[in-house]
Amino acid sequence: MTFLFPLYLFPCAFPPAMTDMEKKLAEYKCDTNEAVCLKLVFFPGTTILNHFFDPCVLFLRSEVAFGYKGLQIQLYYSAGNLSTLFKVKYTARVTDTFDCVEPDDVEGKIREIIPAGFCCNTDDFISLLEKEANFRPFGSLLHTYKVHSVEAGEDLTYQIHKVDVSCPGFREYHERLQTFLMWFIETASFIDVDDDRWDFFLVFEKYNKDGETLYATVGYMTVYNYYVYPDKTRPRVSQTLILPPFQGEGHGAQLLETVHRYYCTSAKVQDITAEDPSENYVKLRDFVLVKLCLTLPSFSSEKLSQGFSEEMVSEAREKLKINKKHARRVYEILRLRNTDMSDEEKAREFRLEVKKRLYGPYRKNQRELTKMRKCLRPEELASHISQMDTRLQHEELEKSYQDVLAEYRRVLERLAQV
Repeated sequence: MTFLFPLYLFPCAFPPAMTDMEKKLAEYKCDTNEAVCLKLVFFPGTTILNHFFDPCVLFLRSEVAFGYKGLQIQLYYSAGNLSTLFKVKYTARVTDTFDCVEPDDVEGKIREIIPAGFCCNTDDFISLLEKEANFRPFGSLLHTYKVHSVEAGEDLTYQIHKVDVSCPGFREYHERLQTFLMWFIETASFIDVDDDRWDFFLVFEKYNKDGETLYATVGYMTVYNYYVYPDKTRPRVSQTLILPPFQGEGHGAQLLETVHRYYCTSAKVQDITAEDPSENYVKLRDFVLVKLCLTLPSFSSEKLSQGFSEEMVSEAREKLKINKKHARRVYEILRLRNTDMSDEEKAREFRLEVKKRLYGPYRKNQRELTKMRKCLRPEELASHISQMDTRLQHEELEKSYQDVLAEYRRVLERLAQV
């Protein structure tokens, strides 16, 4: 049967045409992804990192700034000390034509994030750039390494420093540094640096210009030292950021490995964890921990073939501050490395061992079902059983296994390149 409805019942079917006023106001809308220009400046006349950051933090999840024509938001940082130039430019503002319409407070929103002391004048910023040769990394040097640059045709030198907030000048530097989190990580927030349980690890590039040694900020990691009863601490990685022009060069792995080695020397450290780790961080941690565990006797090829053991758990914890959960994941990755997956029997043994671990949550569901049989009415029990369909669980288990297998293979591919 066909029903005919009068068109006027559906006013949303054809959106009303814009009025002349709305058309004129629409001219004052700007795409903030195109308006914002963030640059890291090494020295006068050269820049690197022309990156349009995600402006959702600034503009309340809207990528449109209203009230301007030709809007340009310039945020320039000096490469070392992160001295900041902030300028807002536009060719026209809505108040020039319409007295009763207010534009978005673009400048005010950014001022809420960047610390006081920034420049608004290009000449002042250039004067600060000329002082970059005086900048030196904060804290104590933990590690120096080199990365080959195809573009430069040479090996570039990088350093990792450990610092705490009591270091002179670091508090002000960190206020500028942490603003990068807001430009690149949507859910980022600032930390309370007055808490002395924070540790900071910084990565710098060391380079020469006209006979002078200069340093550029590459990235950083913050770690909070939690108390563990009765006399231990548990360092927890909180924030990790490598600036975009340096990403994909291995700096994150160098940084995390250095942090692990730093805490491994302390008898008071229980283990090292991470706060709400992202998928990319988990991939990074897998690679670093596998690389570290390759040196442990308990993870030798002979021991791997015998299965996951308490010896592995103990040695990983005592020598590398790796907890049991992460040690098990390292074992599975290295077990895959030593398994000929073209051999059906060996592949089956590996698959069953990984699935046995993955089956944990489903086993918990079965225990809960046993308890529910004793206390639920038949109709309630039937509802819960339908949600625990065995065939569906097997399909989900197989998918989880294939996902894990793909993750492990990516780690091994990267390991093979070292």
